[in-house]
This record gives sequence, C-alpha cells and structure tokens, in this order.
Amino acid sequence: MCFLLNVVLSARSLHVDSPPHKPSLTTSYVHGTSTFPLLPLTVGQSLDNTVQRWPDREAVVFLQDGIRKTFAQFQQDVDKVAAGLLALGLKRGDRLGVWGPNIYEWILFQFASAKAGIILASLNPAYQVKEVEFTLNKVQCKAVVCPTHFKTQKFCEMLREICPEIDLTPAGMVKSSRVPDLRMVIVTDSRQPGMLHVEDVMQAGESRHHKELMDLQSKLSFDDPINIQFTSVTFSIAPFTMAYITLLETLYLHLVPQVRVCVPVPMYHCFGSVLGGMSMAMHGIKLVFPSPGYSSLANLEAIQSEKCNIVYGTPTMFTDLLSQPELHKYDLSSIEAGIMAGSPCPPEIVRKLRTDLNMKEITVTYGTTENSPITFLGFPQDNEELKINTVGCIMSHTEAKVVDPTTGEIVPLGTSGELMIRGSCVMHGYWADPEKTGEVISQDRWYRTGDTASLNSLGYCRIEGRIKDMIIRGGENIYPAEIEQFLYTHPKVQEVQVVGVKDERLGEQVCACIRLKEGHISSTEEIRAFCKGQISHFKIPHYVIFVDSYPLTVSGKIKKNILKQDMEKKLGL
Repeated sequence: MCFLLNVVLSARSLHVDSPPHKPSLTTSYVHGTSTFPLLPLTVGQSLDNTVQRWPDREAVVFLQDGIRKTFAQFQQDVDKVAAGLLALGLKRGDRLGVWGPNIYEWILFQFASAKAGIILASLNPAYQVKEVEFTLNKVQCKAVVCPTHFKTQKFCEMLREICPEIDLTPAGMVKSSRVPDLRMVIVTDSRQPGMLHVEDVMQAGESRHHKELMDLQSKLSFDDPINIQFTSVTFSIAPFTMAYITLLETLYLHLVPQVRVCVPVPMYHCFGSVLGGMSMAMHGIKLVFPSPGYSSLANLEAIQSEKCNIVYGTPTMFTDLLSQPELHKYDLSSIEAGIMAGSPCPPEIVRKLRTDLNMKEITVTYGTTENSPITFLGFPQDNEELKINTVGCIMSHTEAKVVDPTTGEIVPLGTSGELMIRGSCVMHGYWADPEKTGEVISQDRWYRTGDTASLNSLGYCRIEGRIKDMIIRGGENIYPAEIEQFLYTHPKVQEVQVVGVKDERLGEQVCACIRLKEGHISSTEEIRAFCKGQISHFKIPHYVIFVDSYPLTVSGKIKKNILKQDMEKKLGL
C-alpha cells in the first residue's frame, strides 16, 4: 500500500530545482517541488538584506532622467518617503496610487509604500478621466503619485477635473465629492497649487516618524496585501518572493557575477514592478530603465552604454527591436539572456533573437497577473524543442492541471483543455469583489486561467491560446496561435495576428492580420498558397489583411478584441 502511494505521488509531483529529464507525469496534473523553502520576508526585509550585502552597488539607473542610485542611496530615499507618508497621515492598509510612466519615483514609492504597510495601486498611465476616477474610488485611494504630464497625458489637469477642490484646499487636505477618499496628490516633477511635491514627502518625516516606521517592521507580515494590479488584483509579498528566487537562481545567477537588466517593460505591469523591482531587492541586480515610455532605439542605446546582460520584453517589443534598421550599428555583445513574457511568443522570434542578437539564453515564461505573475518557467539548459514549443516547466511550490472546461475533469496527458493553477502565487482576490473572485477561484483555491493548454510528461506546458480567442469555424475549434506560429515562417512576414471574424454560414472565419518586413510586398493569394498542404484546409486564412501596426495596450500586448472589431469593420461584416 505504501509503495503504491509513493508511486502515485511521484507520478504527480516533480522536483524542479533542475531541469527534469525523465518523463514522469501520467496525467495532466503536476506539483512542482523544491528543496528551497518559501521565504517569510517582507519587501522591507528583502531590501535591507541586499543593502547589507552590497551597499555601494548600483541598484537603479534611469538613463533619460540621469538618475543613478546605489542600494544604500535607494534605501535612504525609501526610508525618507515611507516616514514622510506616515507623517502626512497615511497608515497601514491605506491605498496609494502610482500613475505614470517608468520614472524613479515609481519604484521609490513601490518600496516606500510597502515598508510603511501601505497598499500600492498600480494605475495604467493611459487612463483617461473616467477610468482614473473609477479606479481611485474602487480601491479608495488616499493618495496619488504622478508627474505633471507625459506625452499627451496631462495627469494633474485630469485630477483637477475630477477633483476641482484641489485648488481650494491646503496640500494634503483634499476633500472631494467625486473621490471622497482622496486626501493628497504628490507630484514628481513640478510644484502645483494644492498638491504636494515628492520633496515635501521626503522632508515631512521627523525622528518620531522614523521610529514609528522602524517599530512597524516587526508588525508587518509577508502575508499582508502590498499591491493591487488592475483589474483590482490583490497580492501579498509571498508569491513575489518565491517567483524571483526561482527565476533568478534558474536563469540569472549562473550567468555573470553582477546582473544588469534592461527594463523597457512598464512598471505599472507585473513584469516591470515584480520581475524588475522585486528581483532587484532580492538578489542585488541592477535595473536599467532606458526611457519613461517604450522606445526600441533607447533600448539599444541602454544595452550598449550600460552593458546590459539581460533584456526584458514582450514578444512585440523583441519584434520591434529585431526590426530596427540600425540594429547592427550597436555593440550588443554584453547580452547573455532575455526573458520574454506578456503573451505567447512565436518560435520564429526566438530563433531570430539567437541569430540576430546572439542571445545565448532565452527564457519564455508564462503566468497571469492573478498569479503574481509566473507559474511556468524554462531552464537555460532546455533543448530547442522545449524552448520553442513550450512556456517552460512548472514553478516550485505550484500546482497545475488541465481540465475539460465543460466538466472540470482532468484531461489525459497531452490533451488540450483549460489550464488551472493553485499555490501561494494565486492572488488574494479581486479587491472588494467577492463575486468576481468566486468566478475565477474555486473554493479549493484553484485559479481558472482562461487559457487553453496541454502538459507533457516532463511537466512542461504548451499554451495554445485564450479560450475566448478560440475560433469556431463550422464546428471546428481553431487556435490562432497555431496559425500564427506557422505564418511566422514565411520569409516576408515580420509579425502576424490571427483573429476570428463573423461569417453568416460558418459562424466565424479565419482572418490573418500581417505586418510585412520592410521593403516587401505580398498578396492574399501568396499567403494562402504558402499555407496549402502545410496546415489543415479549415485553418488557412479566409481573409488576409496587411497592416502597419496593431492596437496595443501600454504594456505592449496586442488588443485582439479591438483588432477583431477593426477587421470586421474593414471587411464590412
């Protein structure tokens, strides 16, 4: 009986401190195990430990603003801001929104708010008036940190529109009818009437507030909520800590004595604030921010000038980097590895990163904001097939299963179904929305990802698309990612997105939206001929539309729902 139990457990659990080489899974369920325990550290403790080890090592560099901070300098700024927030009346559990692009104050308030026990709300810098008003009220923000403006976004003007009382009350004492919980706006660059400046916050803390901050550290827990990612996802520090221990020890630390990461991804997104900020605090790596907003040229300049050896990015960002005409004018020899996340990556892009950027290691990760944010992660030693066709192996201290979305039953190994995740990585829930939380997290804490996936016998996952993105053409289920990956092999195709568009007879038809390489022309007939005999006839795009760009979110993800609407309108459907 004991022997049988051991066999069953070993067939379901997988030790993932190193790449699994022996096929062991027999069903579409896996539990990643590790000799490394979960670390009971708060954000403040993580940063303090790193400062003690490397006080004079550079922590962050913001190139366009000319800001450089060592770990000791960064910690000093964090403590000043944290004490200042307490002095201004914010207290443990209050919410503070950060609304802006990649600037020093973003990461500064990320760590300062956590040290003060204040929950950071990450606000999308593209928000317009109605969106930011809804967000501030949803999580009852007491303070907002923002620049005066960035590009066409006039943050302070929008806040005055929502809260005209700002101009009539002393700074830090706002009373608004539309956002009743808001008490203060903290501006990062200029001085504005009725608003505080960051310098005011840094000077506000007296010795008693610094003592209050020190006393608070023993009361804070790694289980406390520290971050709200929209749409209103609430996290503690525990899943962040585990994600970055595993990520760093799997990829970074075997590469070079000191890691220098190029971070073009936005801080308001998990990729930037967690894979960036928390990695810096946990392991003493240096973060290089090329520009406040995304710029391929700024990335190339940053990699060259700071000798970055790791590059972060979404598939779209890496595609843009590869398509830069001046790519080969830059010295990119320092690059050792890249981490790609945010959306599924076409295999052809991975191949081009190796050949065109000489990127020795490329790790494609998978996760969702609700899973804080990594659940599958590749190993540098993985073979070509695993690197190109999967999103990596199950993370330690994490469970995954693939189920029939209709019955909820675990499907046979290698069969497609809905991917579900359980572990400390799963969010606390959607802020003040138990009904929505209950729709995605079961009573036994399984999170429904909404992604179609399959598992192999090594515990590696293949993502086939979003269940909602799946095209149903005359009863045939079609996964856009499969067609996209094939079309990427066409020599003229720079980028491709496949969506389903309305069709009276079949319900939906396949529409390929193709961005061609510079200087190339093509036609619908050429693309369809390329597909014939290579993919099933019902997967061959009925419509082929050549585009110059795609509708994007601020974090670089393609808005497929908007693209679908645009194509239906263009086609007159």
